[in-house]
Amino acid sequence: MAGRHLSLLRPFQMKKKGPGAAPSQHLEKMEQLHPLQEDPGRDRTQDQDRARGRFRRAAQAFLKFLGIRRKRTTTRPTEDMAQPDHSPTELETDPDVTTTLTDGTGNCDTPPTVHATKSDPALTDATTDAESPSIDRTAISDIPLSDEPTNSGAAPPDLTAEADTAMTEGTADTDLVPRESANYAPTPDIFEENGVSSPEQVPAFVRNVHQRLTASATPEEKLLTEFLRVTEAHPADVVFTLLRCAPSCDRAAATLWKTIASSGRTVEKVLPELLRVMQNWPQLSMSTSDGDKTDVFALAATRVIWEILQVLRCPEPLKKYSPCLLVDLLFQISISPEQTPEEVDTLWKECQKQYDLPTDSKRFAVLTMKALLCHLECEDVVLSMERKRGWDTLLRADSRHYAVGLLARELCRASSPLYYRVACCLLGLLTREKTCWELPAMAFVVEVLECLDMTEWSDSFLEILSRCLRSEHTEMRRVVLRILVVLSKDPVMADGVWSLTRSLMDVLWDTDGELVWAALSVFINEVEDRDIRISTPTALRLAEVLQPLFGHDNIHVQVLSIYLFRKVMELGVEESKQPMKTHVIFSLLPLFFYWHNENQDVAEASREALLRAARLLKRRDLVKLLKTEQPWKFSECLLEKDKRRAVDYVCQALPYLESPQEPVREAALRFIGIAGRYLKGQYQELQDIIDVIEGMTPDSTAVKSLALQTQEILRVVQRPQSSPGSSGLKISSTMCRIGRFLCGAAAGGQRRTDPGNPV
Repeated sequence: MAGRHLSLLRPFQMKKKGPGAAPSQHLEKMEQLHPLQEDPGRDRTQDQDRARGRFRRAAQAFLKFLGIRRKRTTTRPTEDMAQPDHSPTELETDPDVTTTLTDGTGNCDTPPTVHATKSDPALTDATTDAESPSIDRTAISDIPLSDEPTNSGAAPPDLTAEADTAMTEGTADTDLVPRESANYAPTPDIFEENGVSSPEQVPAFVRNVHQRLTASATPEEKLLTEFLRVTEAHPADVVFTLLRCAPSCDRAAATLWKTIASSGRTVEKVLPELLRVMQNWPQLSMSTSDGDKTDVFALAATRVIWEILQVLRCPEPLKKYSPCLLVDLLFQISISPEQTPEEVDTLWKECQKQYDLPTDSKRFAVLTMKALLCHLECEDVVLSMERKRGWDTLLRADSRHYAVGLLARELCRASSPLYYRVACCLLGLLTREKTCWELPAMAFVVEVLECLDMTEWSDSFLEILSRCLRSEHTEMRRVVLRILVVLSKDPVMADGVWSLTRSLMDVLWDTDGELVWAALSVFINEVEDRDIRISTPTALRLAEVLQPLFGHDNIHVQVLSIYLFRKVMELGVEESKQPMKTHVIFSLLPLFFYWHNENQDVAEASREALLRAARLLKRRDLVKLLKTEQPWKFSECLLEKDKRRAVDYVCQALPYLESPQEPVREAALRFIGIAGRYLKGQYQELQDIIDVIEGMTPDSTAVKSLALQTQEILRVVQRPQSSPGSSGLKISSTMCRIGRFLCGAAAGGQRRTDPGNPV
């Protein structure tokens, strides 16, 4: 040591005293200091004190010349207070002179400056300059002596106000932990020196370190260095043992976790073990090397993640595991009170006693998620979620899936690659079939689905969708249908989606119009521009379930149901056409009435479907009328060739008398009037029809007039014949006159009456 100091100071001292100074004189002065290095505890003489003072002044001037600053270390109260003040110093390169210091934004594995100290010869013997991480002992003295929160930590950007004091609790300066050396590896010699000669001894070593830190306010440099080495060699044993020793993460445990956070390589080995705990809610039973199988809590691991995020300088280790971290935090937020055992509540109360943390562990998980996103340079996402009150929405069970969907959109809009990796992670974890977990996961996936390659997940994901489609939860079915709408457009996934036809048809009976709309969209995407043929059972069932939707309150449902009905008639296999005729005949009259709909999309879709139905039934007369758009002749043409169905047609027309649209009500009245001539001799049926018309809801003048005309027609038909010749002629003349009236009203859009000869 004396030789090293001599070589350092020789140029400076020769310059100061001139060229005549003999080197032997400097050597003598250095030799006077050598005994103090060997035995720093013995008393010094007055000459030795003066010599030491001269050396210190010379060293300070020399270091100032080279750009190196001096830093005093903290003395240990249990040892150094009783000894003479030797004022040991450590040398540290001035940050203004060198650029190799880790500043928190560069590479975590950049070799930091090593502090040389004279006060710990044991550490010098155990490690070399090239392989030992150094400890900033001055910063170590800043560790709080109690478990009260400190104010020295730096909160993530823009989160200080939200986190309140929870953001700064237990957060000390990052210099309190060892800085990682460029190259070091655990060696058997070091383990044996500290009593860790085999993996079975690691849990005992960790418990011993935790106890020593609990008893001592100031961590020992060599102890933390050895702990860091053991952690890198046995991360699982260290993580599980430390979580068992201090599940609430007391002051001593926080110091050890921050020591781990100081090393990028060690953090990268520890994070998978913490994730394994977080993914097994509420607790994980894992055996350590000593056979201990005590459960560790997922919430305790989340508490550790928060502690690590407060001091982690380099985000590189987080990038690899950040998707899984976000997913696990979302899962913990989604946990219901029924799924939270009493032990977890007790643990969180213990955490609150030691630190000023939120009363709700879910709110703490949200804070941890914010801190994680800030480390991943997603501050804009955090702020946008805050502006849109997404974080508050995330904490409410009934609206949580909306907030998760918002988070996905914000990540996607920020062009962060994180959204893709989170979605892939969610797809893998959805197979767990956790009820509280599926809806938020689906809400995230649907927002980024168009950017995902679903080839890998097609079979397993479709099974999940099939199960969730049968859920009693309306929101779950809504999200699943949104996913299916997207997947049905993908040629790779289309065949798989078609396998869910039976479940989708069940949705068509739902009373929620949005769900029905989405299910119809899936069907239409499946058959649009594809040569797929619809089997007979599927075609028949679709034809049955679609017809009631023609009159749905939702215009989109009306248009899509009519359009899909036409596609079913077109794409049905040849064997299904004969069984389909019954459904097609029954659809003619409703489609005819909706041809008069005020909405042009509904009217056009109805005409196209009628045209397809007429072709299927081989009714060329109807095809001709539809092509020339002559609706006023359609009724007569339909009834003329199908007289035996007149009563059925009239009964089918009666509900349309209460249609909310006036043109549809008018069309129904005109059809009933024309059909009346085919009901001769059916007195009771005619009377029932007259009663229904009389009981119509009060309407406009035009509709009232048309209703009175129709009733008169039916009464004429119902009137008994007195003499076959005259009576028959009179009825025939009246019916012809009414028929001309009805056809003329339909053609001209006006109802005409003959004042001289009222009906």
